[in-house]
Amino acid sequence: MKLHTIIGDRVFFALVAAVALSGLAIFSSATLGLLARENSTISQDLLVQAGLGLGAGFLALAFAALIPLARVKQAAPYLYGGALFLTALVFIPGIGYASGGATRWINLGFTTMQPAELLKIGFVLAFAWWLAPRARQLANPRKGLLPFLAMAGPAALLLLAQPNTSTTLLILATGAVMYFAAGAPWRDFGILAIIAIVALLAIVAVRPYTLHRIQTFFDPSADALGKGYQIQQSLIAVGSGGVTGRGFGQSVAKFNYLPEPDGDSIFAVFAEETGFIGAALLVTFFVGLAARGIVIAGKAKDLYGGLVALGLSFLIICQAFINISAMLGIIPLTGLPLPFISHGGTALLAVLLSCGLILNVARGGKTA
Repeated sequence: MKLHTIIGDRVFFALVAAVALSGLAIFSSATLGLLARENSTISQDLLVQAGLGLGAGFLALAFAALIPLARVKQAAPYLYGGALFLTALVFIPGIGYASGGATRWINLGFTTMQPAELLKIGFVLAFAWWLAPRARQLANPRKGLLPFLAMAGPAALLLLAQPNTSTTLLILATGAVMYFAAGAPWRDFGILAIIAIVALLAIVAVRPYTLHRIQTFFDPSADALGKGYQIQQSLIAVGSGGVTGRGFGQSVAKFNYLPEPDGDSIFAVFAEETGFIGAALLVTFFVGLAARGIVIAGKAKDLYGGLVALGLSFLIICQAFINISAMLGIIPLTGLPLPFISHGGTALLAVLLSCGLILNVARGGKTA
């Protein structure tokens, strides 16, 4: 069997491998900042990231790339249902794990997993399964907009209850992109925009921390040692990198300055160490990965495969740019990790699984 037949698209696979392996190196450097902090778990973090994330992730990528796409389509609604079930388990005492005021994880004993990462994939697979045979009926709200809201509703409610507002918005945005790519009328765009604005206003009203993030975005210096601390330190770290950076592993901000240097703030650490050149190169890799994924979607043998590749590619690029934009102060802080790089074995496994499904579509499989 030829290599191209196995991996589907050599350019996409090369980009995935480059970003994933570079991400492990970036993560390893960023975790050194934890040595200066109490209760450091650097060895465990590296083991989970390399073993569960990268090792199991590439196995998941291979499995997802080689399984017949028709079977993926048949299982799609059940995979979404299973992901919803796992997400609901976080609310069960003794199973769910809470941290930082949020209940988003399942305690596995040796580590934790965040089922929302799998929920994103399950939603894309199930929504594509529902959309593909109904592409010409979406002008009818009863066959288009209302079922879309009904499918996204359970995921949104579970995520908002955790709370996990940023992932909720990411899933809804991805669903909207798939919905309009399938041929939905632009009338529905206005309706969805109104719903989104009303929902955001309601979230701000009931959850003060979201309002604080918006206020910090407009005036980060107002509370530089409090709510504005993370963005202030992030901007200092990025600016300290200059054009060429301090040198790999030489970040100062990761030691007792940046909150979560191996998590949400990892881009700031990387930018400090590699400068504008390194940061621009990383952004270029993400753009290239998403662009190639969209090309694969356009060449798909059927609409289901095209929607899956489009939805998963959008998930990756949108999450990457939300994280990077937040660290640069372009948008309010969200808490979304940087794909392939931030701490989280489940997140790394999930993004590699997504890439495997995109490669599956690139192999040219049909579902009907």
